[in-house]
Amino acid sequence: MSTHYAERPSRLPGAVLWTKGGGGAGADGAAGGLVLPDGCMDLLWTEGRLLMIAGPDTRAFRPGPGLGGPWAGVRFRPGAGPALLGVPAHELRDRRVELADLWPGGEARRLTERIDAAPDPAAALEELALRLAAAAPPEDPLVRAVAAALAAGRGVAATAEAVGLGARQLHRRSLAAFGYGPKTLARILRLQRALGLARSGVPLAETAARTGYADQAHLARDVRELAGTRLTALL
Repeated sequence: MSTHYAERPSRLPGAVLWTKGGGGAGADGAAGGLVLPDGCMDLLWTEGRLLMIAGPDTRAFRPGPGLGGPWAGVRFRPGAGPALLGVPAHELRDRRVELADLWPGGEARRLTERIDAAPDPAAALEELALRLAAAAPPEDPLVRAVAAALAAGRGVAATAEAVGLGARQLHRRSLAAFGYGPKTLARILRLQRALGLARSGVPLAETAARTGYADQAHLARDVRELAGTRLTALL
Protein backbone atom coordinates (compact mmCIF):
# COMPACT_ATOMS: atom_id res chain seq x y z
CA MET A 1 0.00 0.00 0.00
CA SER A 2 1.47 3.35 -1.03
CA THR A 3 2.06 6.21 1.38
CA HIS A 4 -0.39 8.63 -0.26
CA TYR A 5 -4.16 8.88 0.00
CA ALA A 6 -6.20 7.53 -2.92
CA GLU A 7 -9.87 6.80 -3.47
CA ARG A 8 -12.14 5.42 -6.16
CA PRO A 9 -15.84 4.65 -6.52
CA SER A 10 -16.61 1.32 -4.87
CA ARG A 11 -18.46 -1.50 -6.57
CA LEU A 12 -20.98 -0.97 -3.76
CA PRO A 13 -23.31 1.68 -5.22
CA GLY A 14 -22.73 5.13 -3.78
CA ALA A 15 -19.75 4.07 -1.67
CA VAL A 16 -16.09 5.06 -1.96
CA LEU A 17 -13.09 2.77 -1.42
CA TRP A 18 -10.04 4.61 -0.11
CA THR A 19 -6.52 3.75 1.00
CA LYS A 20 -3.85 5.61 2.92
CA GLY A 21 -0.33 4.48 3.65
CA GLY A 22 1.59 5.07 6.86
CA GLY A 23 2.42 8.61 8.02
CA GLY A 24 0.71 11.96 7.38
CA ALA A 25 -2.94 10.99 7.74
CA GLY A 26 -5.04 8.65 9.73
CA ALA A 27 -8.42 7.03 9.94
CA ASP A 28 -10.97 7.98 7.29
CA GLY A 29 -8.30 8.96 4.79
CA ALA A 30 -7.95 12.63 5.57
CA ALA A 31 -5.07 14.53 4.09
CA GLY A 32 -2.95 15.89 6.89
CA GLY A 33 -4.89 13.78 9.35
CA LEU A 34 -7.93 16.08 9.48
CA VAL A 35 -11.24 14.30 8.76
CA LEU A 36 -14.07 16.68 7.91
CA PRO A 37 -17.73 15.93 8.63
CA ASP A 38 -19.44 14.46 5.55
CA GLY A 39 -22.57 12.70 6.83
CA CYS A 40 -21.05 9.29 6.15
CA MET A 41 -20.02 6.17 8.07
CA ASP A 42 -16.86 4.18 7.22
CA LEU A 43 -15.82 0.56 7.63
CA LEU A 44 -12.10 0.71 8.46
CA TRP A 45 -9.15 -1.68 8.37
CA THR A 46 -5.62 -1.08 9.59
CA GLU A 47 -2.76 -3.37 10.48
CA GLY A 48 -2.70 -4.76 14.00
CA ARG A 49 -6.26 -3.84 15.01
CA LEU A 50 -9.74 -5.29 14.70
CA LEU A 51 -11.99 -3.83 12.03
CA MET A 52 -13.42 -0.48 13.08
CA ILE A 53 -16.42 1.70 12.32
CA ALA A 54 -16.18 5.48 12.01
CA GLY A 55 -19.49 7.07 12.89
CA PRO A 56 -20.85 10.28 11.39
CA ASP A 57 -18.96 13.34 12.59
CA THR A 58 -20.40 16.66 13.68
CA ARG A 59 -16.96 18.28 13.79
CA ALA A 60 -13.51 17.66 12.36
CA PHE A 61 -11.71 14.59 13.68
CA ARG A 62 -7.93 14.40 13.95
CA PRO A 63 -6.54 10.91 14.66
CA GLY A 64 -4.27 10.62 17.68
CA PRO A 65 -0.90 8.87 18.01
CA GLY A 66 -0.77 5.30 16.78
CA LEU A 67 -3.32 5.84 14.00
CA GLY A 68 -0.88 6.62 11.24
CA GLY A 69 -1.76 3.69 8.99
CA PRO A 70 -1.68 2.04 6.60
CA TRP A 71 -5.45 2.23 6.31
CA ALA A 72 -8.19 1.08 3.98
CA GLY A 73 -11.80 2.14 4.25
CA VAL A 74 -15.18 1.88 2.61
CA ARG A 75 -17.11 5.11 3.02
CA PHE A 76 -20.83 4.46 2.72
CA ARG A 77 -23.06 7.14 1.28
CA PRO A 78 -25.09 9.13 3.83
CA GLY A 79 -27.81 6.98 5.37
CA ALA A 80 -26.54 3.63 4.04
CA GLY A 81 -24.31 2.53 6.95
CA PRO A 82 -26.90 1.70 9.62
CA ALA A 83 -28.70 -0.95 7.55
CA LEU A 84 -25.40 -2.67 6.67
CA LEU A 85 -23.96 -2.56 10.18
CA GLY A 86 -27.12 -3.06 12.20
CA VAL A 87 -26.76 0.00 14.45
CA PRO A 88 -28.51 3.41 14.37
CA ALA A 89 -26.16 6.13 13.20
CA HIS A 90 -26.70 8.37 16.22
CA GLU A 91 -25.23 5.69 18.51
CA LEU A 92 -21.90 6.11 16.69
CA ARG A 93 -21.96 9.88 16.26
CA ASP A 94 -18.45 11.36 16.69
CA ARG A 95 -17.07 7.92 17.61
CA ARG A 96 -14.61 5.33 16.27
CA VAL A 97 -15.42 1.87 17.62
CA GLU A 98 -14.19 -1.66 16.99
CA LEU A 99 -16.59 -3.91 15.12
CA ALA A 100 -16.37 -6.28 18.10
CA ASP A 101 -18.23 -3.66 20.15
CA LEU A 102 -21.20 -4.02 17.81
CA TRP A 103 -21.03 -7.64 16.68
CA PRO A 104 -19.97 -10.90 18.40
CA GLY A 105 -16.23 -10.71 19.08
CA GLY A 106 -15.46 -14.02 17.39
CA GLU A 107 -17.06 -12.92 14.14
CA ALA A 108 -15.25 -9.59 14.19
CA ARG A 109 -11.89 -11.35 14.73
CA ARG A 110 -12.59 -13.85 11.95
CA LEU A 111 -13.43 -11.10 9.47
CA THR A 112 -10.36 -9.10 10.49
CA GLU A 113 -8.07 -12.12 10.10
CA ARG A 114 -9.47 -12.77 6.63
CA ILE A 115 -8.69 -9.22 5.51
CA ASP A 116 -5.26 -9.25 7.22
CA ALA A 117 -4.35 -12.36 5.21
CA ALA A 118 -5.58 -11.03 1.87
CA PRO A 119 -3.02 -9.98 -0.77
CA ASP A 120 -4.96 -6.73 -1.17
CA PRO A 121 -6.66 -5.75 2.13
CA ALA A 122 -8.55 -2.88 0.49
CA ALA A 123 -10.11 -5.20 -2.09
CA ALA A 124 -10.96 -7.69 0.65
CA LEU A 125 -12.60 -4.93 2.69
CA GLU A 126 -14.67 -3.97 -0.33
CA GLU A 127 -15.76 -7.59 -0.77
CA LEU A 128 -16.87 -7.63 2.86
CA ALA A 129 -18.91 -4.47 2.33
CA LEU A 130 -20.56 -6.05 -0.71
CA ARG A 131 -21.46 -9.15 1.32
CA LEU A 132 -22.91 -6.99 4.08
CA ALA A 133 -25.02 -5.12 1.54
CA ALA A 134 -26.28 -8.36 0.01
CA ALA A 135 -27.40 -9.60 3.44
CA ALA A 136 -28.89 -6.29 4.61
CA PRO A 137 -32.55 -5.32 4.28
CA PRO A 138 -33.43 -3.23 1.20
CA GLU A 139 -32.32 0.38 1.44
CA ASP A 140 -35.08 2.75 2.52
CA PRO A 141 -35.95 4.94 -0.49
CA LEU A 142 -37.13 7.69 1.86
CA VAL A 143 -33.67 7.92 3.43
CA ARG A 144 -32.08 8.22 -0.01
CA ALA A 145 -34.61 10.88 -1.00
CA VAL A 146 -33.85 12.95 2.12
CA ALA A 147 -30.09 12.72 1.56
CA ALA A 148 -30.42 13.62 -2.12
CA ALA A 149 -32.66 16.61 -1.44
CA LEU A 150 -30.41 18.05 1.27
CA ALA A 151 -27.28 17.39 -0.80
CA ALA A 152 -28.86 19.35 -3.65
CA GLY A 153 -29.38 22.32 -1.35
CA ARG A 154 -33.11 22.01 -0.64
CA GLY A 155 -34.25 23.39 2.70
CA VAL A 156 -35.34 21.18 5.56
CA ALA A 157 -39.00 22.23 5.35
CA ALA A 158 -39.09 21.62 1.58
CA THR A 159 -37.39 18.25 2.05
CA ALA A 160 -39.89 17.19 4.71
CA GLU A 161 -42.77 18.16 2.46
CA ALA A 162 -41.26 16.37 -0.53
CA VAL A 163 -40.93 13.06 1.33
CA GLY A 164 -44.23 13.38 3.17
CA LEU A 165 -42.95 13.62 6.73
CA GLY A 166 -43.62 16.05 9.53
CA ALA A 167 -40.72 17.92 11.13
CA ARG A 168 -40.52 15.58 14.14
CA GLN A 169 -40.72 12.46 12.01
CA LEU A 170 -38.00 13.73 9.71
CA HIS A 171 -35.78 14.54 12.68
CA ARG A 172 -36.27 11.09 14.21
CA ARG A 173 -35.64 9.28 10.94
CA SER A 174 -32.58 11.42 10.28
CA LEU A 175 -31.03 10.63 13.67
CA ALA A 176 -31.24 6.90 12.97
CA ALA A 177 -30.06 7.13 9.35
CA PHE A 178 -27.50 9.95 9.41
CA GLY A 179 -26.56 10.39 13.06
CA TYR A 180 -27.98 13.88 13.42
CA GLY A 181 -31.01 15.96 12.49
CA PRO A 182 -31.66 17.25 8.98
CA LYS A 183 -30.50 20.80 9.76
CA THR A 184 -27.07 19.55 10.80
CA LEU A 185 -26.85 17.21 7.82
CA ALA A 186 -27.84 20.01 5.45
CA ARG A 187 -25.16 22.26 6.93
CA ILE A 188 -22.48 19.56 6.58
CA LEU A 189 -23.44 18.73 3.00
CA ARG A 190 -23.49 22.43 2.10
CA LEU A 191 -19.94 22.78 3.41
CA GLN A 192 -18.85 19.78 1.32
CA ARG A 193 -20.41 21.35 -1.79
CA ALA A 194 -18.66 24.63 -1.07
CA LEU A 195 -15.28 22.99 -0.59
CA GLY A 196 -15.72 21.10 -3.84
CA LEU A 197 -16.37 24.33 -5.74
CA ALA A 198 -13.55 26.22 -4.04
CA ARG A 199 -11.06 23.44 -4.72
CA SER A 200 -12.07 23.47 -8.39
CA GLY A 201 -11.01 27.12 -8.63
CA VAL A 202 -14.32 28.94 -8.14
CA PRO A 203 -13.67 32.25 -6.29
CA LEU A 204 -14.73 32.15 -2.64
CA ALA A 205 -17.36 34.87 -2.92
CA GLU A 206 -18.97 33.07 -5.86
CA THR A 207 -18.67 29.75 -4.04
CA ALA A 208 -20.53 31.19 -1.04
CA ALA A 209 -23.30 32.59 -3.24
CA ARG A 210 -23.74 29.40 -5.25
CA THR A 211 -24.00 27.18 -2.17
CA GLY A 212 -26.49 29.29 -0.23
CA TYR A 213 -24.31 31.19 2.24
CA ALA A 214 -25.18 34.80 3.02
CA ASP A 215 -21.68 35.85 2.03
CA GLN A 216 -18.04 34.75 2.10
CA ALA A 217 -17.75 35.57 5.81
CA HIS A 218 -20.66 33.23 6.55
CA LEU A 219 -18.85 30.44 4.68
CA ALA A 220 -15.65 31.16 6.61
CA ARG A 221 -17.50 30.96 9.94
CA ASP A 222 -19.05 27.62 9.02
CA VAL A 223 -15.64 26.25 8.07
CA ARG A 224 -14.15 27.34 11.39
CA GLU A 225 -17.04 25.84 13.39
CA LEU A 226 -17.19 22.52 11.53
CA ALA A 227 -13.56 22.06 10.54
CA GLY A 228 -11.81 23.90 13.37
CA THR A 229 -9.52 25.78 11.00
CA ARG A 230 -9.47 28.72 8.59
CA LEU A 231 -10.94 28.31 5.13
CA THR A 232 -7.73 29.34 3.39
CA ALA A 233 -5.71 26.87 5.47
CA LEU A 234 -8.15 24.09 4.64
CA LEU A 235 -7.96 24.78 0.93
